[in-house]
Amino acid sequence: MARLSTKSSGKLSRVKRSDNGKIYNKVDPVLVAAVVGLMAFGVLMVYSASSYNARVNYGNEYYYMFKQLIGVVLGLVAMTACAITDYHILKKWRFVILAVSFAMLVAVFIPGVGVENYGAKRWIYLPFFTIQASEIAKFGFIIFTAAYMAKYYEKMSTFRGLIPVLAVGVAMCVLIIAEPNMSITMCMIMLTFAMLFVGGAKMKHFLVLIVPVALLVPVLIMLEPYRLKRLTAFLDPWSSPLGEGYQLIQSFYALGSGGLFGLGLFNSRQKYLFLPFSESDFIFSVIGEELGLVGCVAVVAVYCVVIWRAVRIAKNANDRFGCYLSAGIAAITAIQTAVNIAVVTGSIPPTGLPLPFVSAGTSSLVVFCAGIGTLLSVERFSHKSIECLICK
Repeated sequence: MARLSTKSSGKLSRVKRSDNGKIYNKVDPVLVAAVVGLMAFGVLMVYSASSYNARVNYGNEYYYMFKQLIGVVLGLVAMTACAITDYHILKKWRFVILAVSFAMLVAVFIPGVGVENYGAKRWIYLPFFTIQASEIAKFGFIIFTAAYMAKYYEKMSTFRGLIPVLAVGVAMCVLIIAEPNMSITMCMIMLTFAMLFVGGAKMKHFLVLIVPVALLVPVLIMLEPYRLKRLTAFLDPWSSPLGEGYQLIQSFYALGSGGLFGLGLFNSRQKYLFLPFSESDFIFSVIGEELGLVGCVAVVAVYCVVIWRAVRIAKNANDRFGCYLSAGIAAITAIQTAVNIAVVTGSIPPTGLPLPFVSAGTSSLVVFCAGIGTLLSVERFSHKSIECLICK
């Protein structure tokens, strides 16, 4: 890959040196504004999408909104804590973080610890709340991989050098698919490929890896009857309008009725128990119904800003670890956003995956906020002794 270099002359106006030899850059206001805006918008849309469902099932129309507000507060705390902490600490603790990630993935299968919902064991029970282990594992993988590639960057052009990254990625995928969680598994596979690409893997390596992955996907689909039903529903949802195709059809109704400008905020009809998981995995459908195509494009534009600023931070990072770490966070944000939108629009088979910063779900919100805080840390902290980016 082409060598990237920092534009040090362009940073002089926003750099402050401390007595300990570190450089402190100002926080990226565009990134912070975009993320906070998405979270605030998420609270609003979670309320709109869930108010009737919450009133029917919990007797409180604000039930999901209050939970989302708690997630926002915890997310802001996590973002601030990560932003003010030197990201190099993550490199020192990478093996501990990786071990905790694997321990949590295993813990979901332990009776009394793991929580099963809708036939899947994806959550760990803690007092007052649950944690989705795979959400944390994704970022644990990014931290480990970034540290490994930064240390052994010269080996990343050889297949042998890729083996540790592949081994960790495959091990996580095996545990996640066993939950079962096909959506996060596919995200992990795409994230692994993205990290290898950033690290400098050669095209021939990707060709070798793509073949077994392409062969494995149909096998995984056929191993579980519900996955085959979802694939059939994706190809022709109207063949089972009250079965596997129901959710996708209701999503189509929501997006279609929204038109160009939408039905208006809080005026969704599909949220009246027609569209399952309207406040979480399919919240983008409600956004399309209430705000129309214009609203959807605006939301996607904000995500593009977040990803652009993350890539910019990766490009301007002052060491390989910061570069790879930022690139990984940008990649998982882009992947999960794209997959969620592709699902609700019927572009890929239906699967459960939250929309970052917007969908209801405390684990996802807090972890992604911590990721943004890490990006801010990469931008703020760099070492005086390094004058140019050595990331290839």
